[in-house]
Parts: sequence; C-alpha cells; structure tokens
Amino acid sequence: MQATATVLVYSDDANIREQVRLAAGRRPAADVPPVEFLECATLPAVLAALDKGGVDVCVLDGETAPVGGMGVCRQIKDEIYDCPPVLLLMGRPQDAWLATWSRAESAVTLPVDPAEFPDALAALLRRRLAVEA
Repeated sequence: MQATATVLVYSDDANIREQVRLAAGRRPAADVPPVEFLECATLPAVLAALDKGGVDVCVLDGETAPVGGMGVCRQIKDEIYDCPPVLLLMGRPQDAWLATWSRAESAVTLPVDPAEFPDALAALLRRRLAVEA
C-alpha cells in the first residue's frame, strides 16, 4: 500500500473544503492509505495541480462559482491524461443526471454527510490504487 493518497478538493467555499477534510478524516477506511488534502479555490489552481501530477482522487464542489465542479469535471476528463476519479458534491439529489453528464465516477449531496462521504471517497481510492498497482 502506498504511504499516502492525495485528494484534491475544489471549492470556492472554505467551509465546504473543511467539511470534506473533517468527514474524510485522516483515513476514510482501514484498507486505504492516509490522505493528504490539496485544496484549490480556483480552476487555474486545479489545472496546475493536475498537470503537476500525483493526485489520486478529485473532490469537486458542483456549487462553486464562477466555474462549477460539474463543468470542471467534464473539462478535466477531456484534457488530463489518466485523469483521477472524481467525487462530485451536488446541491440536490435531482442533479444526479448532471453528475453523469460531467463523467464523475461518484456523487454525493451537500452538506457533506460524515457517514456517506468517507465511503464514497474510499471506494474511489480503492479503484485508483488498484489500477496503479
């Protein structure tokens, strides 16, 4: 198992980024490595981080302004080679079809649920780390 996993968190709202960190904790599940968070509040920061490499999972806030996480997801799926899996944070469960359109691998609703979120994050980490092994 790798030493740590890097989780990119994109939101213009510091409270959302904090909710993600607190819900995931240091290790979202016993069978995945501890996580380190890379926080981004702007699209250019997300693109720079992904170009640099080393990101295992992206958590994108669909409610971020001016560029929402759903549009960012679709863009990075088109532009980033070997794009990490994406966990999309949605404002409403009715937006699930938009998560599918954006090509996100998983989606959960806001506010971040401390029981649901770590399970969704751990599932994506397992998938990503299995592919890299």
